[in-house]
Amino acid sequence: MSFLYSLFISLLIFGMKVFALFNDKTKKGVEGRKQSLSKVKAAFLPSDKVIWMHAASLGEYEQGLPVLEKLKEKFPGHKILVTFFSPSGYENVMKKKHIADVICYLPFDKKSTVKEFISQFDIELFFTVKYDYWYHLLAELKNKGAKIYVISALFYERQAFFTSYGKWFVKQLRKNVDWFFHQTEFSFALAKSIGLNNSSVTGDTRFDRVKQLRERNNHVDFISEFIGDHKAVVFGSSWQAEEKIAVTISRMSAGLKLIMAPHDLKRVANLKHSFPDALLYSEIKNVQPSSLNSQVLIIDSIGLLSKLYSYADLAVVGGGFHDAGLHNILEVATFGIPVIFGNHYRKNPEADDLIAADGGKSFTEEYAAADFVLFLLNNEEELKEMSGNARRFVDEKPDATRLILQKILS
Repeated sequence: MSFLYSLFISLLIFGMKVFALFNDKTKKGVEGRKQSLSKVKAAFLPSDKVIWMHAASLGEYEQGLPVLEKLKEKFPGHKILVTFFSPSGYENVMKKKHIADVICYLPFDKKSTVKEFISQFDIELFFTVKYDYWYHLLAELKNKGAKIYVISALFYERQAFFTSYGKWFVKQLRKNVDWFFHQTEFSFALAKSIGLNNSSVTGDTRFDRVKQLRERNNHVDFISEFIGDHKAVVFGSSWQAEEKIAVTISRMSAGLKLIMAPHDLKRVANLKHSFPDALLYSEIKNVQPSSLNSQVLIIDSIGLLSKLYSYADLAVVGGGFHDAGLHNILEVATFGIPVIFGNHYRKNPEADDLIAADGGKSFTEEYAAADFVLFLLNNEEELKEMSGNARRFVDEKPDATRLILQKILS
């Protein structure tokens, strides 16, 4: 099976290189991996003690960050390595303030490549977030004596581990991973069913992360002036479906303020077509005060969304009306804001939990979501009750980071 796995990796690398000829995002990942080895060589000595966090993309990075920050506090002399598989995670974090000594792409999982990469430093502790398991990486880390953990692990029934051909990889996880910290009881039960007994349920570290968001300064210039005395709906990481909801709402409620933060800044042009009178955030400081009367503000900058939620009366979060995947709804709920989203969220168990707590609601059709948004905004008591439910939903979750650190440090 190891031969077949290596063949799969070779085909994956070949496929990504071909696809990179036509896709800028894939090209960034392929080209970026060429720099990973030189980055660690420049920053680390072979004797350096390193704590390494791997995250597939930005969401997993945010999920693992509370644990990484606490480990850095406990081991201030250790250096920090963060790797990504996805360009969207890598590029976003590189633009932010971070605690890592090195941020780079995870090398392709070829045995020789991984071995050379890991030989550049003394890895003491490695954790991957949620999922993203690579055989040669885990085997080489274990060979080097590293402690290996999975933070906020999430197993689901459609994973390859629960098929006949996935049994080989399960054996590797059983042999190489020291402990799985599961988000849910269901994930824990699935892991136990395939013999991954080195597991416990500690909850989702994203709750710890979003609780931290309340404590920082969430001010965003000009937003209070734009909203004024009106109610505001923030459309976070919006795609075309969420934009349709915004168009419907804007036509039905002229006194409402809409803040549009698209998933991809390439969608700004589409938004300007849908809302010709909208303001662009990049230009708002140059407009006359009377122009703040515009109904729609388009956020054509990155890094503001989680702060913008603190200004909202209600939020519509993107990704759930198709298979792109639901974006972070907890960044909304932590501020006590009801969350509306589509019903494609198989890998987001928190969505079902938030719905059950009556702090969020999902829809299969855009028009139904628009109707519910308007209903809530016109019924103050229902809006207030749902807001309180969303806040309590976050508040009542356990301190997953503390539970994880207790086990790691024991």
